Amino acid sequence: MSKSPTMDPTKMGVGRSIAVLTSGGDAQGMNAAVRATVRVGLYTGAKVYFVHEGYQGLVDGGDHIRPATWESVSMMLQLGGTVIGSARCKDFRSREGRMTAAGNLVKLGITNLCVIGGDGSLTGANEFRTEWSGLLADLVKAGKITDAEAKKSSHLNIVGMVGSIDNDFCGTDMTIGTDSALHRIIEVVDAITTTAQSHQRTFILEVMGRHCGYLALVTALACGADWVFIPEMPPDEGWEDHLCRRLTNQRARGSRLNVIIVAEGAMSRDGKPITSEDIKKLVTDRLGFDTRTTVLGHVQRGGTPSAFDRILGSRMGVEAVMALLEATPDTPACVVSLSGNQAVRLPLMECVQVTKDVTAAMAEGRFEDAIKLRGKSFENNWNTYKLLAHINPPDVKSNINVAIVNIGAPCAGMNAAVRSAVRMGIIQGHNMLAVHDGFDGLAQGQIEPITWTTVSGWTGKGGSMLGTKRSLPGKMLEEISLNIAKFNIHALVIIGGFEAYVGGLEMVQAREKYEEMCIPIVVIPATVSNNVPGSDFSIGADTALNTITSTCDRIKQSAAGTKRRVFIVETMGGYCGYLATMAGLAAGADAAYIFEDKFGIRDLEMNVEHLVEKMKTTVKRGLILRNEKSNANYTTDFIFNLYSEEGKGIFDCRKNVLGHMQQGGTPTPFDRNFGTKMGAKSVLWLTEKLKECYRHGRIFANTPDSACVLGMRKRALTFQPLADLKEDTDFEHRIPKTEWWLKIRPIMKILAKYDIKLDTSEHTDMEHVIKKRNPLGQ
Repeated sequence: MSKSPTMDPTKMGVGRSIAVLTSGGDAQGMNAAVRATVRVGLYTGAKVYFVHEGYQGLVDGGDHIRPATWESVSMMLQLGGTVIGSARCKDFRSREGRMTAAGNLVKLGITNLCVIGGDGSLTGANEFRTEWSGLLADLVKAGKITDAEAKKSSHLNIVGMVGSIDNDFCGTDMTIGTDSALHRIIEVVDAITTTAQSHQRTFILEVMGRHCGYLALVTALACGADWVFIPEMPPDEGWEDHLCRRLTNQRARGSRLNVIIVAEGAMSRDGKPITSEDIKKLVTDRLGFDTRTTVLGHVQRGGTPSAFDRILGSRMGVEAVMALLEATPDTPACVVSLSGNQAVRLPLMECVQVTKDVTAAMAEGRFEDAIKLRGKSFENNWNTYKLLAHINPPDVKSNINVAIVNIGAPCAGMNAAVRSAVRMGIIQGHNMLAVHDGFDGLAQGQIEPITWTTVSGWTGKGGSMLGTKRSLPGKMLEEISLNIAKFNIHALVIIGGFEAYVGGLEMVQAREKYEEMCIPIVVIPATVSNNVPGSDFSIGADTALNTITSTCDRIKQSAAGTKRRVFIVETMGGYCGYLATMAGLAAGADAAYIFEDKFGIRDLEMNVEHLVEKMKTTVKRGLILRNEKSNANYTTDFIFNLYSEEGKGIFDCRKNVLGHMQQGGTPTPFDRNFGTKMGAKSVLWLTEKLKECYRHGRIFANTPDSACVLGMRKRALTFQPLADLKEDTDFEHRIPKTEWWLKIRPIMKILAKYDIKLDTSEHTDMEHVIKKRNPLGQ
């Protein structure tokens, strides 16, 4: 991040024109990106144009390139696919076609192009840009444009956003549409597992992804599949025997179903395709298992975008407009993308190059390289999958007992974390213990062994299978320390919300008095509120966000039908405004009232006036979100009454309190995957800590770094001592003092047409994907 002299963002685009197009295969969330690009473009004072039907529309010109207005992108957010259409275009591949396209743009004075599509579409855009001056010279020669017009449009700026369900573009953690595709796949997997369980069947699922195994890999992690075939890492020689052995072992352990995930590009070491039919034949012939195959096909591209894809699309749209308006003739064409939870800009051609390198690596049989080139997140997924897929626990036991406990309110994804922690522990040779009902259970001795099979199928289960309570250990330290000694617990995994953090802290502070508490402790944040210090995300928040978003979609639909109606929706989160803010962005709310962003009578008045103005447009509806504890006096009822009174004769109001439905439901793919990775990583860390703390035949851990929160920070999972996080915690309101998502709030307001200032001083610098090759070859 670099500071630049602040320019008034509402004047940045004056006199400039931006065109936005979607190209290649469609992906859910493209509409969110189009909507954000249009609205932020207009906010900066630029003119914005839609290009209908992708590059074909650029070539055909005329009615295909139309001015976009604020209202023209309304109600677009919750639609899958792309509203402005996408087409595979032959004409644009020829120089004549590109020349015609350039002419159409010059005539309209458009020199900024925002392309949303896959790697093919983005490479095409870059080619267009490099040829631009040549194309203009030819147009002038042919008398199609004047010298003056050519001078005025002498340079073309291009910014890309990657819209592709395959997540096959290097340099980006997630492409627009990937998360939604995973939602569709997991819905199908969940539905299929229930029928497979009834009949003791083996199911083979083929998922999309062209030459990229990302969807298959994450699906396998998220549903605990027995085997996954991905193009990046073909199975070893003799995999047929290995696969059959694993399926038989699973049955012998009492499992009633087997799930095998196949990526459509899967192949063997010698480059021959492995299809779902091949695998079905193998399993049926060798084992005689009742086997079914399902090819998911275009279902994966369909449906409404997930909350993640809407937020991703919206954030990328904002970043794309800023990148276009800040570009100079010397900056390379860039793609905007997300790394961890940070918006980044990357040189387009570097990303395309690495993406090509992966294909080359796979073709040359350098599979380890292929996985590395796919990026950190792919590599982490692969390593977690490999570790958890082992079925044979080691013969050597470690004689270590690790206990797992759930604290606070239940949330979706807790069970996924418990499952992977238990299995990782067993793989490491430990004995795993389940503690029921939180710290109470630890004090009352509700502790029992938990095995590999106990947790099978837990990844997709919502709530908390172990049972959970909010009570803190402070009042039960005596009983807890007795049980730690009685059950000989050597390490503790605490999975839960803010109380999990505070409880862990109380146990650390009790170490002076109780020697039993001197064991390594790890806290895994799991709460819908996302209010645990030390982590940008907590398990369960994504599921809750999707629940709120889909409810808001339905509410908006109802409001769009009745017209002139404003809905006030109350969300959970305690004092933490994360859910209200993110759901506001994902559902297209007009305002989100939260505790962290103080609001008074003037703000309320301004919001009401804003809605009165909105009712004069074609968009005659409003959606207001309010976090449950945002203000003790301006309650949901108060705000409802205020809006009802002020809106008399202009709009009427309804209110919805969403309540505990936000804690339930089956976990989303993100929460399953996140929970699985956190659970596995926490136990690996404990194993290392236990080695460090082993003294004279016993475990003794009393340093601050032997009790940590495992959290997602910007771009990596990190362990931070509980004690170090105290300074950054507001214990009274149960929230961290610094919250990364607050800087996304202005985006929501701009997208809702508020005249506010966007802070452009902290703009994103261009980063690089291609690591500098070390001359020493190290």
